[in-house]
Amino acid sequence: MEKIIFQSDDGTTAEFYVEGQTNIAGVTYLLVSDSQDEEADAYILKDISAPGSTEACYEMVEDEGELQAVYAVFQQMLDDVNFEWRSDF
Repeated sequence: MEKIIFQSDDGTTAEFYVEGQTNIAGVTYLLVSDSQDEEADAYILKDISAPGSTEACYEMVEDEGELQAVYAVFQQMLDDVNFEWRSDF
């Protein structure tokens, strides 16, 4: 499992494990987790990089409709993973 480091605008960093990647309507999404534990929290990130950019730029998906649609795709892709939907983040 690939581990990636994200850096926020304020310079803080966070490490995530890439659980999956998909492309929907030309937009790349990552499913990442904060640990490799069974009870890990997972997040869906959207690639918002400028075309031709040498660095990837991701943001957490916050739109409820978009989040549910992408969540459903990842759930089908990763049928061996037990997802529990939580919208309290």
